[in-house]
Formats: sequence, C-alpha cells, structure tokens
Amino acid sequence: MKTKFVILLGPALLLSSTLFAQAQRGSAPSAPAPPSQTVTPEQGAPTLGQAPAAPTKGAATGPMTEKEVISELKKDGPEQLQKDLEKRGVAFEMDADTEKRLRKAKATDDVIKAVTAAGPKERALAAKAAVEASGGAVLPPAEAADFKALSTELDPDKAIALAEAYEAKYPKSEVLSYAYSFEANAYQTKGDIAKIVECAEKSLDLKKDNLMSLLLAAYAIPTPQFMKLHPTDGPDQLTKAEGYAQAALQAIDGIKKQPNESDDAFAKRKSLFTSNIHADLGMIHLQRAQLGLMGMDKDELAKAENEYHQAVTLTDNPDPSDYYRLGEACRLEGKIDDAIAAFTKAGESGGGAIKQFADQQIAALKKAKAQPAAPAQP
Repeated sequence: MKTKFVILLGPALLLSSTLFAQAQRGSAPSAPAPPSQTVTPEQGAPTLGQAPAAPTKGAATGPMTEKEVISELKKDGPEQLQKDLEKRGVAFEMDADTEKRLRKAKATDDVIKAVTAAGPKERALAAKAAVEASGGAVLPPAEAADFKALSTELDPDKAIALAEAYEAKYPKSEVLSYAYSFEANAYQTKGDIAKIVECAEKSLDLKKDNLMSLLLAAYAIPTPQFMKLHPTDGPDQLTKAEGYAQAALQAIDGIKKQPNESDDAFAKRKSLFTSNIHADLGMIHLQRAQLGLMGMDKDELAKAENEYHQAVTLTDNPDPSDYYRLGEACRLEGKIDDAIAAFTKAGESGGGAIKQFADQQIAALKKAKAQPAAPAQP
C-alpha cells in the first residue's frame, strides 16, 4: 500500500521563508527552494544569519566615517545627521578622543549617543538581539556554512554524515536540535524507523517544541515497524507518541504567516499540518485498539475513526492512506457502509497499490454484506 505523505519542515525550512519540503513517507524529499541567508522563523526554527560583515569604509551608501559625521554635523545640523546615522551607521567606535573631536564640532549629548549607537559593535548587538527576539540564531560564518550544507543536502547518506560531523564539531551549537532534525529526516528517507525516533528524541531533548522533530516522532513511533521493536513497552511508546502529537498541535498554532502569503494560503498550510497530526493520532489509537486483552478495544477504535475523520476533512488534499485507515477503523467497528465509503475514497484518490488494496477490502465487505444473516439461536 502506498505510504503516507508527511508534511515535514524539511531542508528548505530553516533557510527559506517561502516553502516547506514535502516528503513522502519512505521516499526522498522534494527539492527545497533556493536558500536565503535570513528568513522569518517558522515556529521555533531559527533565523540563520552570519555575523554582520565588516562595513565598507567611506562608501557613500555605507557606514559613515568620522570625517563625514563631522562634515554633515557642521553643514546640515544634528537632526539630519541623526537621520543618516539611523540609515547608514558609522564605521568607527566611540572613544574619548573621538568624543572630544565631535564635541569640538558642536555635537550635543543626543548626537554623541546616536553616534555611539551607530557603531559597528552596537549595530551588531542590535541585529543579533532582533534575530534572537524573533526566535532565531546568529551563527559564526564557518558554522553557518556547515549548517547550510547539512540543511540543503538531499542525499540521505551524505546528510547523515554531515549531521554527525556537525554534532561532533559544534556540540554546544544553538541550532544543534535542528541538526538532529535533519539527521532524523535523512533516516526517514531511508526508512530506518528506529533511527528516526532516536534522532528526533535527541533533538527534542534540546528543544522540546522543535516542530520538525515532533512531526517525525509522532509519525514514526506508532508505525507497525517501530511497535514490533517494542513488544514489551508498546503502550508506553504510544503514550509518548501521543504527547509528541499534542505538542505538535500546540506548536502548529504558533506558526507565523510568511511574507506575501495570503490568509487563505496560510490557513490551508496550517490545516495540512494539523491533518497529518490527526492521522498520527489515528494510528496511535488503532495500535491501542489491538492491545485489548478481550479483543479489539471499541473505545480506541472510535477514537481512531474520529482522528482519521479529522485528518481527511481538515485539508483540501486528504492523504489517500488516511481514507484507507479510516476504512479500517470503520470495518473493525462493524460499520460496513462507512468502511466501503472510506475505502472507495482511498482508491479514487490514491490509485496504484492503495487502490488495489482498497478494492480488495470493498469486494470483501460487499460479499460479507450480501451473505444472509445467521439464524437466531433458539
């Protein structure tokens, strides 16, 4: 059966303000948008920026030299000078000797403060504070280059190698949580469920609201592949996955609209994220339903049906496998007509293998429905 699409905050997320990488579960992610140096952060994803470059001394549109400051002060006055200082900054730092020369040129206390604030160090600190206030991080140039290489690498084996190198080289990095996210995403591409969870949880240990890692963990843990690896602590794993899913729903609420993104597009994007999380919750409840000592747990099946129903109705482009799982939940509940309707939707929207499996389910259900009911026991 076709594997489920998962909307990941993929390789483009931390370096592009416009697109999300959409990866098919178990397949290679789509190519990211061309990266930009500074972006609007997306729910905890850092705005990456290198330390401000050295000013171009003496350039007409660059930071002002001391000679330019004094000349403009004498020619145009303090008000015009302060406006230009805000636009251009200065290429020097304030010290006692500089202040004496400015005072000699009739600089007021306000001018001295403005020139001090326009210096390279103060401007760099202000820029860093602005980035951090928006949930971002300013990295040194070498680290920024290494992170960019990791975040834009599409080959999963290369991405894993880059992630391991990054983790070893920058163990105290502000964005180490995201390095682990990209490593988890690479393992997702390779279909290594255990390593997805391992890397995602390392990421979440560092940043509990990392949406990319929450999405990966909530998806991977309730899969049959992962549950088979945990025959004794399956219920605990499902509880943990549910916690990740609920945290992801809260994180999605905090997603910010991108520049030039319409309200409608923004709402649809958030709904698509939310749809995926409800599908993960549906799988969690399906797995729990099978843990009942007295057969299928009807309450858990009802919860699974509800979650999958939300998954297929919250987005304009429901995932075919969500319809298929909805059909499974309804079938196990004995809701034959609802199951047939869901499997039909899965086949119509999915095609290929998922249509083949859905058609088989529909045929079996219709055959069972056509059989006469067993006579009542005397």
